[in-house]
Amino acid sequence: MRTRTAHRPAGTASFGPYPVHITPQDAGWAYCSLRVVHLPPGGTDTFATGDSEWIVLPLAGGAEVSVDGQEFTLAGRESVFASVSDFVYVPRDAEVTLRAPAGAGVRLALAGARCTRRLPARYRPAAGVPVELRGAGACSRQVNNFAAADTFEADRLIAVEVLTPGGNWSSYPPHKHDEFRAEQESELEEIYYFEIAGAGFGYQRVTPSGHGSGTDVLAEVRDGDVVLIPDGWHGPSIAGPGHDMYYLNVMAGPGAERAWLISDHPDHAWIRDDWRHQTVDPRLPLYRAPEVTPR
Repeated sequence: MRTRTAHRPAGTASFGPYPVHITPQDAGWAYCSLRVVHLPPGGTDTFATGDSEWIVLPLAGGAEVSVDGQEFTLAGRESVFASVSDFVYVPRDAEVTLRAPAGAGVRLALAGARCTRRLPARYRPAAGVPVELRGAGACSRQVNNFAAADTFEADRLIAVEVLTPGGNWSSYPPHKHDEFRAEQESELEEIYYFEIAGAGFGYQRVTPSGHGSGTDVLAEVRDGDVVLIPDGWHGPSIAGPGHDMYYLNVMAGPGAERAWLISDHPDHAWIRDDWRHQTVDPRLPLYRAPEVTPR
């Protein structure tokens, strides 16, 4: 039996053909799921979506996606550090088949959340993914808002990608979303899935917020690691110098409104104001983005 530890080093969250397989039962919460699947050239994987909605997101390579007989083609990308990717949304209560091209393998992330509504399957091209440059100075990072609450319709699932240049801090200032406070904070579970360029490493910090189970993590994270955040102040996520960091955030919660509302840690919230006196790291965006919206 796998333990419900918050930090899952690469290989410790595997199940069957999936090198990463996080379910609500395994995580000890109610909504969020994440799978990563590697398909060899021409390989396939078929699964039932059950009571969850899912996004099929290429991490490396492209794929064909069949949803109850409806066909979609994902162009994908060379790697998460090369470009934004297109993706496919698949609804609950459906059967999905993933197929790699005959001449190339593919690595896919399947981000999921238990939901109520059954929305239609949809394809979103890479050009439709809004890209945000967040923070400034050593806190500069790039956010690919492919399934943010205000950019893509889903029932409960929220998912974004964050790219942090080597040596920078992201998920900073520390923030939380572990209780509902009207117009101030959402209650959201969260999964972080990491990839690190050049066989590098980074660090992830989570500290207890006094609400929930008191999650406390200080972890060295490497390629393929996962961190589960049911509660707590999360951040910083620190990229080691010389090694850019990628993480996929998967979020969902019980709120009637699908929204990402956060509370900054009171000791560090002032840092956002200080960004007005700094410039965005010139290394960003890490690659040519279809749409860049500095903030």
